[in-house]
Amino acid sequence: MPSLKHIAFVACAACIAVLARPPAGWAAEAFARNDAAAPSVVVKGKGSYYADRLHGQPTASGELLDQDDLTAASRDLPLGAHATVTNLSTGKSVRVRINDRGPYVRGRVIDLSKRAAELIDIDRGDGVAQVQVEAVPSEQPTAELEEKVAQTAIKKRAAAASRAQKSQLQKPRQ
Repeated sequence: MPSLKHIAFVACAACIAVLARPPAGWAAEAFARNDAAAPSVVVKGKGSYYADRLHGQPTASGELLDQDDLTAASRDLPLGAHATVTNLSTGKSVRVRINDRGPYVRGRVIDLSKRAAELIDIDRGDGVAQVQVEAVPSEQPTAELEEKVAQTAIKKRAAAASRAQKSQLQKPRQ
């Protein structure tokens, strides 16, 4: 049987968890109060396209992959979010809707439908290009997605700041 101390500790921890959790809309409200735009999610890395054999297969959103749609897979962005993908070598951009999770190849940041890849000249040879993926909260189709994209941006910036701080601590002092 749990002790009274244990029960009090669990109850206190539950209260803290509930109180510490930010309310829905917290990111958008915080930026609105400061008259600043909510930060965008910006990721640079390798972009690729889905293999032809995946056409017609189910995606994480439940819809079937259509290589002729302007869709993409992202590990970070919420399903249904819209993002602009720019091929950094050509400067060409395409707007896609995130409907799947992935890519599952190390070092890649986005998998595009065949049509989206063609529009930004990701060549069929190796099928990979350096890209920038940007999702702007205010350009999302719903308020819920606007909030999720803003939260993702804040989390990514916090993670980047933490990595930078750790690397500074690991540098030898001279």
